[in-house]
Amino acid sequence: MSALTPVQTSSAPSAIGPYSQGIKVGNLVFASGCVPLDPSTMEVVPGGIEEQTTQALKNLKAVVEASGSSLSRVAKTTVFLKNMNDFAAMNKIYSEAFGDHKPARSAVEVARLPKDVLVEVECIAVTD
Repeated sequence: MSALTPVQTSSAPSAIGPYSQGIKVGNLVFASGCVPLDPSTMEVVPGGIEEQTTQALKNLKAVVEASGSSLSRVAKTTVFLKNMNDFAAMNKIYSEAFGDHKPARSAVEVARLPKDVLVEVECIAVTD
């Protein structure tokens, strides 16, 4: 049986609850939802959906890379949006972050996110 190994990096915000930034099991990485906090201040980045999506994906990338994987090895993402009207703006930033790689994805509108952010992104990635 494969061990569950926590993933932790100072390049992404520390967990704000009783969970890990990610868990690696075998060659899979399960990254917890990343919100747009600046890891150095633990404050929500200023700005709207574009700035928040950029920071959330930067944090996700840091966790994925700390596991030994990369965004190009992400198999599935889930995007949680405070307002589905922000989908197009989020999608533009998301597309730039992933480039030609197009992982499977779900995007849902939710009533509320931690710290009242506008977006949160989680993923499952593969390591070599």
